Amino acid sequence: MVSKCANPACTETFRYLSQGKLFRFEWTLTQESSLSSKDGMRHVEFYWLCEGCAEKMTIVYKTGAGVTAVGKPLSLPTAS
Repeated sequence: MVSKCANPACTETFRYLSQGKLFRFEWTLTQESSLSSKDGMRHVEFYWLCEGCAEKMTIVYKTGAGVTAVGKPLSLPTAS
């Protein structure tokens, strides 16, 4: 259950879906038995960024670190 902003430095609490941005991550968990990947258990987790954090951050999966909030890349101004 989502209860606060996924940015560890933020203390905003989750109240409404219309405020901020909700992220859904899904993967298949497989056991170390002879089960094939199609027989694995599906796992879904939700993460939320408040409006302020969603403007400058996004949620990504990093191998070894799991799901984490990271800064969005800066967009360069276009020449006119």
